[in-house]
Amino acid sequence: MTRTRKPAGHVTFVGAGPGDPGLLTRRALDALADADQVIVDRNVPEPLLDVIRADAKPDAQFTPAEGAPGDVAKVLLSAARSGLAAVHLVAGDPFGHDAVVKEVQAVARTAVPFEVVPGIGQAAGVASYAGVPLPAVRTSADVDDVSTLDFDALAGAVRRGSLALAVDAGDLAGVRDGLLASGVDGQTPVAVTGDGTGETQYTTTSTVDSYVAAALGFTGRVVLTVGDGVPQRDKLSWWENRPLYGWKVLVPRTKEQAGVMSARLRAYGAIPCEVPTIAVEPPRTPAQMERAIKGLVDGRYAWVIFTSVNAVRAVWEKFAEHGLDARHFGGVKIACIGEATAGAVRAFGIQPELVPSGEQSSEGLLAEFSPHDEILDPVGRVLLPRADIATETLAAGLTERGWEVDDVTAYRTVRAAPPPAEIRDAIKSGGFDAVLFTSSSTVRNLVGIAGKPHARTVVAVIGPKTAETASEFGLRVDVEPQTASVPDLVEALASYAVELREKLAAMPAKQRRGSKVQGPTALRFR
Repeated sequence: MTRTRKPAGHVTFVGAGPGDPGLLTRRALDALADADQVIVDRNVPEPLLDVIRADAKPDAQFTPAEGAPGDVAKVLLSAARSGLAAVHLVAGDPFGHDAVVKEVQAVARTAVPFEVVPGIGQAAGVASYAGVPLPAVRTSADVDDVSTLDFDALAGAVRRGSLALAVDAGDLAGVRDGLLASGVDGQTPVAVTGDGTGETQYTTTSTVDSYVAAALGFTGRVVLTVGDGVPQRDKLSWWENRPLYGWKVLVPRTKEQAGVMSARLRAYGAIPCEVPTIAVEPPRTPAQMERAIKGLVDGRYAWVIFTSVNAVRAVWEKFAEHGLDARHFGGVKIACIGEATAGAVRAFGIQPELVPSGEQSSEGLLAEFSPHDEILDPVGRVLLPRADIATETLAAGLTERGWEVDDVTAYRTVRAAPPPAEIRDAIKSGGFDAVLFTSSSTVRNLVGIAGKPHARTVVAVIGPKTAETASEFGLRVDVEPQTASVPDLVEALASYAVELREKLAAMPAKQRRGSKVQGPTALRFR
């Protein structure tokens, strides 16, 4: 008789780094994606956990680390012996915590296989994000228990160069007293950083004598940097000096549509808030789309023109219903109104023949679309699957160029449900520093479901038609890029923020206090 062995489990100790999800190593991401059970230390920030959970197995269990090192080791070993992949996720680097070292020692005494995935230490990582260099002669440590610190050794590190410590905010006074008692000069420069590497990271600079008062209001885990590197923050600070750092930006698009925009906003330091203003629904009668799909397969069309990602999705959903795939597009050429739509087509394994190189709009596409030639184009029909509220510009232009156009409703756009009350209140009261409008419909629908943005909110629009609609609703347009695209729109907003900062910096202090300019950029000068 053959006996089935239990699947082999294992234990992995994973360093989560200082908090920014982008600093997780590839090995750490792989281990977490493979995990069945994840034990999480209290100092791992919630935004980082949200990213990890999104990529985890659907049935992965996340539980807090509780008890002494031996208790945590028992939980990990029990899971591994049951054939599970068990992970202990810790802030910073696993070997930066005495308790985790003891857990590793306990696991190492058994036959259960284990692995340690390094992470960037909290102290060193946050110091870099705060713009405080730690030269070769320095000390950095992630401290769990301040009572174990050797303050004489730390004082020596300060005298020789720089010191960085990750501690709980409640321990700042104890660290100050220990440093002063060990002979550190009370005027030695200090930086204290809260929410290190996070969206709201904030650093205050002072001295050993005064940093506890300067850091009043800081909570949770903070990083204290002491010594020669602190004054260099004025020139080296980069995370908090990004153009849109701390700006709350309203993005009136669905999460799927807002992906590229939100990622670019975050790269500039903004905190995007995505609020859907439209919902996409199937056409009321599917007969048109059914005939169109049959015509594609039968070779009825020379071209398919996609004007949105939603149109691409609608066609592929119909293909899936009928068991069709990309091969059934053979012989049909595809044009896309812009790069975002082209990217959606490429995701299905098809390369579009035409994407406007200039203006990405109906006019831009028509400018590059060849007139129908009966000899070169034996099939003279174009399929145009679009929204029910699409304008007639494209269809009329194609007809003028001699093409027969099947203008088909692929999906309907309806106004989305109103956002939660707190979002509506923030929109109307100036809780957002900026709003980005990517179409006239986003203006109309946002005002319809949530009200007009406050007068102090910076209004950025993607192009002239959107600007016109915003003005019709009484909104002051502050930003409009030269090229109508999402990357250019975000870039234009970032440039506007830099201009605001420069203007405010040039103002006398009294004028700054009276300035009407709002938002994080202004507040930094007040």
